Order: sequence, then structure tokens, then C-alpha cells
Amino acid sequence: MKMDRMSFFGKHGVFEEERKLGQRWYVDLDMQMGLQEAGLYDDLDQSINYALIHETVRVIMEQESYLLVEALAERIASVLLDSYARIEEITVRVTKPNPPFDIRFEGVTMEIVRARVEEVERGEG
Repeated sequence: MKMDRMSFFGKHGVFEEERKLGQRWYVDLDMQMGLQEAGLYDDLDQSINYALIHETVRVIMEQESYLLVEALAERIASVLLDSYARIEEITVRVTKPNPPFDIRFEGVTMEIVRARVEEVERGEG
């Protein structure tokens, strides 16, 4: 499941002014999960409610503050993996379209891929 170009107003950045004034941010998610049951049986309980995913990301983007785009992406990945057991792997892309530099480009994008870590019990043998 992909959620592309979600738009938020957040107060993140290395410079104090960025954290004070805030700016527009974009988040893309690519979530790997088994959805066959949801498709076969038309059952939301076998899927993920994307409105809830959006709300989770919105709270992080608009109510928390991070210096680094890397930390912001890690927080989103961590919270979504911890909150939604169906997500097996997630790619998070956070784009800061107007970084405070006197250069011309489309923005800075941080992309991370994180997978669920299964705890494995080791038998003593």
C-alpha cells in the first residue's frame, strides 16, 4: 500500500527560525503487508485503515519537532511499525521542498527502509 505526497505544516529543521516559523513538508509511504485476505473478503479488518495511518503521521509532523529530516523519517517508520502489526516493511520518504539555502533545487528528500524485527527465542541446547 502506498500513500503519496501527504502534505503537512511542520516545525522541523536545524535552524531555530525553521522550528519557530514552520514550513510545508511532504511524506510518502510504501508499506509492505499481506492484503490478500482483505481483497478476497472485502474486509477492512484484514487491511489497514489509511485514514488512521494519515492521522498518525499528521500528529508526528505537526505536533513534534526534529532537527534532522533523518530523525523525522525514523520516528515515522518506528511509530508505524510499532502501531500497526500488519506492516512488514515500510519505506518512508520525507521531503522538505524549501530548504533554507540560497540554491535552486526541488528540495531535500530523506528515504529510509525499515522492516519489522521479529524477536527470536533461542533455545539453550
